[in-house]
Amino acid sequence: MKILVVGGGGREHAIIKQLKQNPAVESIVCLPGNAGIAADAECVPIKATDIDGIVNYVKNHPVDFTVVAPDDPLALGCVDRLHELGVKCFGPDARAARIEASKVFAKDLMKRYGIPTAAYEAFDDAEKALDYVKSCPIPVVVKADGLALGKGVTICFTREEATRAVRAAMLEGAFGTSGSRVVIEEYLEGPEVSVLAFTDGHVVRPMVSSMDHKRVGDGDVGPNTGGMGTIAPNPCYTPEVAERCMKEIFLPTIAAMNAEGCPFKGCLYFGLMVTKDGPKVIEYNCRFGDPETQVVLPLLKSDLLTVMMAVEDETLADTPVEFAGGAACCVMLASGGYPGKYEKGKVIDLGHAEAMARIYHSGTGRNDRGQLVTAGGRVLGVCCTADDLQTAIGKAYRAADEIKWDGMICRRDIGKRALGILKDQF
Repeated sequence: MKILVVGGGGREHAIIKQLKQNPAVESIVCLPGNAGIAADAECVPIKATDIDGIVNYVKNHPVDFTVVAPDDPLALGCVDRLHELGVKCFGPDARAARIEASKVFAKDLMKRYGIPTAAYEAFDDAEKALDYVKSCPIPVVVKADGLALGKGVTICFTREEATRAVRAAMLEGAFGTSGSRVVIEEYLEGPEVSVLAFTDGHVVRPMVSSMDHKRVGDGDVGPNTGGMGTIAPNPCYTPEVAERCMKEIFLPTIAAMNAEGCPFKGCLYFGLMVTKDGPKVIEYNCRFGDPETQVVLPLLKSDLLTVMMAVEDETLADTPVEFAGGAACCVMLASGGYPGKYEKGKVIDLGHAEAMARIYHSGTGRNDRGQLVTAGGRVLGVCCTADDLQTAIGKAYRAADEIKWDGMICRRDIGKRALGILKDQF
C-alpha cells in the first residue's frame, strides 16, 4: 500500500513511524514533511493548507490511503476533496471539523445537547465583549473562536487582563481572523486530562489518557504554547472518571454530531477538566493532539493503519484497539524565544539521543551544507516508554540532555505534577 500523510510536524512523524510497522505499507509520502520525517517517508514540498496542490498531487500520484493530520487542512475541506476523487481518508470532513475550527459551534453544540462544559458567552462585537468583562465573574477565560495554533486561549485573573485579551484578539488581530469572534467562559478548576479517541461516527474507542504541559516555563508559568511536553497515562483519569466521560461526554458528543447532520469520523480529541462537579469539556480538537500523539501512539499495541481503515469503513466496532501497560514521556525541545519571536537555522547536535529515545521532528530543516537545523518554535520531541512513569521521565531527560543547539530551551518538570498525584494515590 502507498500511504499519504498530510502535515509536517512531530505528530505526523509519530503517525508515520507507527504506520511503517504495518508490513503491507510499501511507501509513505508526506506533504510537506520535515528534515526528520524525510528519513521515514518521501517528503514533497506541498503545504498542508494547499488543498488544490494536494488534490493535484493525488491525481498524478495515486495513493491507497490518506491521513490528514493537522487542523487547518481538515477545516479547509481536504478530506471532502479527496473523497470526491474516491480516495479513502482518515479524518473528519469540513462540517465535522467545525467542532475545533469554531469554538462558538462547539460551545453551542454542548449547550444544546447537555454536554458538561463551562458557562460562556460568545461575541462578534468587540465593544460588547469589552463591556461584558467589566462586570462578569473573574477569573475568566478568553478564547479566539477559530484555529490559533493552540495559542488562542488566555486565562485572565483580573479585569485588566480580560480587557487586554479581548482587545488583542478582536481589535489588534493577534490571531488573525480567528479572533474576530471570541468566547468568554467561566474559569474552571481541577486537573486537566487529554483523551484522544478513534471514532467512526458510531462507536468510540478512547486511547490512553495523557497530560499536556502548555505553559512555556517550569511550574506552569509564562504564555501558552502548543505544548512543551506530555506524559501518559494521566493519573487523574481514573476508571471512575473514564466511565463518566464515556457516558456523559464521549458518546453524547458523537450522538450530537450525528443529530446535527455532521457525523464525526477520525480522531476526536477531548480536552477535559476534572472539576469538583465531575469532568467537563474544555475544548474539542478534530485531530490527533501534538504532543499528545507522541506519547499515546508508542503505547498502541494494535496496528494503527488497520484501526484507521476501520474508522473510514465504519467497522470500528469489529476492530480491536489495545494499548500496552506502562507509561510514556515526551519532552519538547524548543527555540529560545518561543512562543514569541525566535531565530531559525541553528545547527542541531543530536549526540547519542537517537539510540536512547524516539526522536520526533517538529520543526527541523537542512541548511545549504546539509546540516540539521532548527526551522520552527518547537523543534524536537524526545519520547521514551517504560514500565512506570518515573523511569520514562528519567530516560526522556537523559536523551534530551544529549541534544544541543544555540538557544535551546525545554521545561525540566514534565511529569513532575503527575508523579506527585501518583504518590498521593498510593
